[in-house]
Formats: sequence, C-alpha cells, structure tokens
Amino acid sequence: MRKVHLGWGYIESAVDRLATFITNSGLKIQAIRGLQRGGLIPAVMLSHKLDVPFVNSEITGDDVLIVDDICDSGITLNEYALYKCPTATIHYKRTAIIEPTFWCDNVKEDEWIVYPWERTDSVAIQDYKK
Repeated sequence: MRKVHLGWGYIESAVDRLATFITNSGLKIQAIRGLQRGGLIPAVMLSHKLDVPFVNSEITGDDVLIVDDICDSGITLNEYALYKCPTATIHYKRTAIIEPTFWCDNVKEDEWIVYPWERTDSVAIQDYKK
C-alpha cells in the first residue's frame, strides 16, 4: 500500500473547499460533529469557517453535519444514514458502501493517507488485521 503524506496547507485548502460546497448546497447546518479520531480536527476547522457550533455528543439529525477525515470502507458513515445526517470528508474511496454528502478528493484503493495529525510511521488499517 502506498502512503500519501499530507501537510497542513492541503488540509486548510480542503476544508475551505468543503465549506464552499456546504455553503452552496443550501443546507441549513445547525451543528457540526467530528468523529473520533480523524474527524475531530477537520470538524473544528469547518465549525470556525462556517460559524456553526461544534458539538461533541451523540446529537444526530438532518441539520447536524457529521465530519470524518476519510470515507474508506464507508462503514462508519453508513451508521449515520439512518438519521439522515449530512456527512463530509476530506477523502472518499469510490469502493466505499456509501458516498459522503460532501467530499474533496478521491483516494485510490492502494493508497493510505497519512494526515498531519497522525504519526508519520502509521500503518494501514489492513496491516493491523494481520
């Protein structure tokens, strides 16, 4: 699996793009919730950009934006489909079982994204299962 290391400049640009997508969508987001662990930082950044409160609770609904760093398999975000929550991720793999409402860039199946808030020696989740 090929690792792709990202810097903060990329993240800031991606969050700006997400904020534009969300603003232009017409959705009335009342709260933003970041999923632990990867979604917390982009969620806080979006909260500031959109001037929408960040919540750290189990609040769900069609006006609560659920944020994660990546939609890889889609299993995590699929849990929120039941509540009709809009979702946002920086990255999306087309092989996921669900597509986020908002996302910035595709990830190839053989890529492992290393975000700036992660350890640079992180290993792919698939490696953990060995």
